[in-house]
Amino acid sequence: MEGQERTFQMATKKQTKKLEVSAEDLLSAGAHFGHQVRRWNPKMGEYLYGQDQGIHIFDLIKTKANLELALEKISESVNLGKNILLVACKKQARDKALEIAKETGIAVVTERWLGGTITNFPQIKKSIDKLFEMKKNLSSGFYAKYTKKERILIEREIERLERFFGGISNLTQIPDLLIVVDIRKETTAIREAKRKGVTTIGIVDSNSDPNMVDYPIPMNDDATKALNLVLDYIKQALLAGRISNIGRTSKNKTDEN
Repeated sequence: MEGQERTFQMATKKQTKKLEVSAEDLLSAGAHFGHQVRRWNPKMGEYLYGQDQGIHIFDLIKTKANLELALEKISESVNLGKNILLVACKKQARDKALEIAKETGIAVVTERWLGGTITNFPQIKKSIDKLFEMKKNLSSGFYAKYTKKERILIEREIERLERFFGGISNLTQIPDLLIVVDIRKETTAIREAKRKGVTTIGIVDSNSDPNMVDYPIPMNDDATKALNLVLDYIKQALLAGRISNIGRTSKNKTDEN
């Protein structure tokens, strides 16, 4: 049985095309700039090339290698039908994260992390179900019999729920993979993921602890251009994994026939 599973995993990796990352593009986007030297985390030492005018500089060869490993994990997860959640609450990454969620169908958090999203998912699911039910009632005209003031309050509640739960409304269980922009900002999300055994990928700046996540991507986590570039790579990995999954599913159906 273990041999069959190992063979299946090897076949899955072969079906998933490995994405190549351009170190030149990372450099142009400013991904190599870290924080001030005095603000660094010594655990990031292996990912740093040196410093310039008091600013740490990332070794982009290592950034490229780590990013490619993370992208491979993302594509593999999609290929296997895993649930993926992207957390990008920084204003520099929100729009891009929402674009990715719309194009790939993954769950996304761009407002703020709600404690218990992973560790107390049944309670979160109740809020998701409430949002679904209220939107259904609104579109069906169920609330037409309510007073104008009551309808205004209902619409405000729908807006509130949509803001916090709309991005994860497609989650039916806790995610299998958590992708985080700025791990220092989202420590609660990462701790919850660790408690539940969820695999984590995170963009890690020079002032952070790379050991917090399973797949650290060492780079600037503040520059909009750099974040957009890496999020574009992540989108490509998600789409590549989905194409591989469709191909594998079609092949399985053909074999069954």
